[in-house]
Amino acid sequence: MSTSSKILFRKFLKWRYQNISNKQFTNIASAIIGLLAGLGAVVLKNLTHFIQQLLEGKFIKEIHQAFYFIFPIIGLLIVLLIIKYFIRKKVGHGIPSTLYAISKQKGIMPSHQMWASLITAPLTVGFGGSVGLEGPTVATGAALGSNFARFFHLNQTTRTLLIGAAAAGAMSSIFKAPIAAIVFAVEIFSLELTLASMIPLLLASITAVLTSYFFFGDDVLLHFNLQDKFQLNDVLFYVLLGVSSAAVSIYFSKVYFAIGGFFKKIENPYKKLLIGGFSLGIIVYFVPPLFGEGYETINSILKGNTANVITSNIFHTASDNIWVIVTLLVGLILFKIVATSFTFGAGGIGGVFAPTLFTGSVTGYVFATIINYSNLFSHQLSLTNFAMVGMAGLMAGILQAPLTAIFLIAEITGGYELFVPLMIVASISFIVTKRFIPHNIYAHELAKKGELLTHNKDRNVLMLLDLDKLIETNFVLLYPEMTLGDVVNTAVVKSSRNHFPVVSKENDFLGILTVNDIRGIMFNKELYDTVKVHSLMHAGSDIIYYEKDSAEDILDKFKRCGAWNLVVLKNGKYFGFISKSRLLTAYRRKLIDVTA
Repeated sequence: MSTSSKILFRKFLKWRYQNISNKQFTNIASAIIGLLAGLGAVVLKNLTHFIQQLLEGKFIKEIHQAFYFIFPIIGLLIVLLIIKYFIRKKVGHGIPSTLYAISKQKGIMPSHQMWASLITAPLTVGFGGSVGLEGPTVATGAALGSNFARFFHLNQTTRTLLIGAAAAGAMSSIFKAPIAAIVFAVEIFSLELTLASMIPLLLASITAVLTSYFFFGDDVLLHFNLQDKFQLNDVLFYVLLGVSSAAVSIYFSKVYFAIGGFFKKIENPYKKLLIGGFSLGIIVYFVPPLFGEGYETINSILKGNTANVITSNIFHTASDNIWVIVTLLVGLILFKIVATSFTFGAGGIGGVFAPTLFTGSVTGYVFATIINYSNLFSHQLSLTNFAMVGMAGLMAGILQAPLTAIFLIAEITGGYELFVPLMIVASISFIVTKRFIPHNIYAHELAKKGELLTHNKDRNVLMLLDLDKLIETNFVLLYPEMTLGDVVNTAVVKSSRNHFPVVSKENDFLGILTVNDIRGIMFNKELYDTVKVHSLMHAGSDIIYYEKDSAEDILDKFKRCGAWNLVVLKNGKYFGFISKSRLLTAYRRKLIDVTA
């Protein structure tokens, strides 16, 4: 900013502080963020469609089938080169990177995240990467919200709220489902749902969905017309679908974690590209419905038209045998997450929301088809209704967002006709999946490190504490060979502390010496030269490990040992102390900041 711009900006801030309350400014900011998130969704979608249209041009279309596996590799290579030579910074995977920013970065997201996904995600998906655009859209909006808050010097609580508002705006724009978008922001980002937070989320969701209507009109992502009403006889089958959805959700998550773990062991990005890219290319070559997001397949399933889905393969297999059709559809369920995981492993940028909906729709359709053609029941199920409700089951299981699943599908169907089956399937799928997969795909890595924000306010406050500010390092160091006289003259006399760390010459922690340990002999000068520190020191009550202990772990250690001060080791060496009083004082201050 130029000098004149800075002066004008300072004047604006001064005027804002004098004339607009924080609450009013937050509401205004939320509406703006919703608009920006909506525009981000429009840009992402249009760029992706533009790339797909280029690949379907006359010349390319003629070689498209023969060289189907080439396109994903080309797209992933372009993404890799752009990140390495143009962006030159890490581009996070959508929602997980946003959760990390909230949990560990005080809601601060790098400025390049505002535009990086706008380039890399369309290239990934447009060239056939089997991932979705929802995650990058949310991440783009969240980065806009975070940097908007930083620009206007808003506090951490407001910054986090604007990130949630951006997420709500992104989802509202994509699906034209403003209520579900608000629920999504609350469930996934663990926002406190109060009147103060509800209004900003609502405003962002409204402006974003209006932006979507302005650019896309009445066109919607998922096309579904409710033809069959819910019947009481269907309840048992919806219960079974809930269990089936949980089983598929567990499979989906396990495969995602396993393939992701495999690629994490590979350090060379080009090796990742070759392994992941070629594997993905082979899969989409034999199973073209796995190419890209998959919404074309989802919409075919929701219309009950599986002919295009089944015949869309390298062998152009067409069959009237229902069990052949079921087998091919089960193949889509099994291989969709494999293709998605290879896309991520190769370095692609995208999200898992679309793959979840894809797998859910096919799961519900297959389940209803098996029941209808098994001849075990006289009752016939609605294939399209079960396909739609199946999406809710997978969202509740994989994303562990049952309320989002219920309200999103309810809004897409244009009413509450399927509300009861949605509740049945979503709740069962969530409960069963949670038993085997404690945390959703977005939060898995953070949860393993104990860095995940949840709806537990006390735990969240502890997680937001800056441990570096709690560690005190201004202690006089003692060495085991020092005498009592040295301790009195160099430590006790010159320090206001009543405890001192004993370390080796290499700074290895050996023990602690307190004033109480020498109180009875510290004035006996006859012992000054004979008594050594190593004979007086004692082990610490417990040890805090800088690299792995969270604030919650530290508080637990204080509770267990009853000490008021615990030593901190960093890289195995003595680093400092944390006191219980300092920890609790910081906790109280942070609690006030968070709830203000």
